[in-house]
Amino acid sequence: MAVDVLLGLQWGDEGKGKIVDVLSAGYDLIARFQGGPNAGHTLEFDGKKFVLNTIPSGIFFENTLNLIGNGVIIDPITLKKELGKLKDAGHDLLEKQNLVIAKKAHLILPTHQLLDAASEKKMGEGKIGSTLKGIGPTYMDKTGRNGLRVGDITLPDFKERYQKLADKHLAMLQALYGETPDLTERTAEFFAAIDLIKKFPLVDSEHLVNNYLKEGKKVLAEGAQGAMLDIDFGSYPFVTSSNTTAAGACTGLGIAPRNVGEVIGIFKAYCTRVGGGPFPTELNNETGEELRRIGHEFGATTGRPRRTGWIDLPALKYAIMLSGVSQLVMTKADVLSGFEKIYACTHYNYLGEKIDYMPYDICSITPEPIYKEIDGWHEDLTGITEVSKIPAKLKSYIDFLEAELGVPVKYLSVGPDRKQTLVLH
Repeated sequence: MAVDVLLGLQWGDEGKGKIVDVLSAGYDLIARFQGGPNAGHTLEFDGKKFVLNTIPSGIFFENTLNLIGNGVIIDPITLKKELGKLKDAGHDLLEKQNLVIAKKAHLILPTHQLLDAASEKKMGEGKIGSTLKGIGPTYMDKTGRNGLRVGDITLPDFKERYQKLADKHLAMLQALYGETPDLTERTAEFFAAIDLIKKFPLVDSEHLVNNYLKEGKKVLAEGAQGAMLDIDFGSYPFVTSSNTTAAGACTGLGIAPRNVGEVIGIFKAYCTRVGGGPFPTELNNETGEELRRIGHEFGATTGRPRRTGWIDLPALKYAIMLSGVSQLVMTKADVLSGFEKIYACTHYNYLGEKIDYMPYDICSITPEPIYKEIDGWHEDLTGITEVSKIPAKLKSYIDFLEAELGVPVKYLSVGPDRKQTLVLH
């Protein structure tokens, strides 16, 4: 058996949570492999809506185990609130016993979040567009070998370790930003959340995942954010702090590259981005506003309005190449219903040259998109349950994308509910 990997191919917000939820019944283990509570995976079914930040999107299936992997960074306070909301909605994960946490996952401290906010504030106009969840500073401590991990919470001197790192952060806040915050309330909240985390099974996740494979069980690795936010290959420096491509599943779960099976890449029928950074196909006009309105394009975690634009094929081809994507999922096709014409960026005009690939620098040098005009469709897609009912012009759009990208579009999402998903191949 191999681990299938599901990830986003754009700048995040592609609809990963919904698709993981749709696929979960066919897997024994769903494992988040990177990112932190900056993720907002939205799931809708039975008239209810859930937004998951850290917890994998398979937790609504009784026979599916869910793992927060070692590559994830965990804010205990956010996780406690997330667990509380699920419990209030009738999903007590302690009772269901279908959530386990990797001992090697790193912890976000309240001071990480203060450092994140102070850094963004100081950068002013040049800010990254951080979610202010403490993601960057926590990964900095991880790579700087200063971090605290979930496994540390069982040690008798954990509070001393916490205080040592927090004191370091407080000294940085004072020296770099002139801030001297009072942490009394946040620290109490942090340790209350730690007490809850201790009630869940803390596991050596690399052994868990590989034992599942040895036993012939099916594993799905769930990514967060999107390929164009990858720390190595994204639109640097306007990126996240982890590897969002398929390679991140190997380091984020402890699996060998040869044990990666299907790589399922998700993209919107158009494109969005949250925060700062380059966005070649962005529409700063009425069409962009219309896409935002119809698509309800506001961050699931932050509530920030998303920037909108047409689909970007050079960026998609780049993401597909980096992760070895073997099948595609197109989401939000329903949002484009009613547009007389839609457009797909097939090339860039970059420094006077026509190219169809992602160049090194799209931050200081803005690529000019070259578009192909495509006939739109007017039919309402949200009630379609059979592939044969897909409008001919939408089918033509999908055929065009498959030919351009060289990968089949296996799933089509025509609405937010889990039932609004069609299997095309």
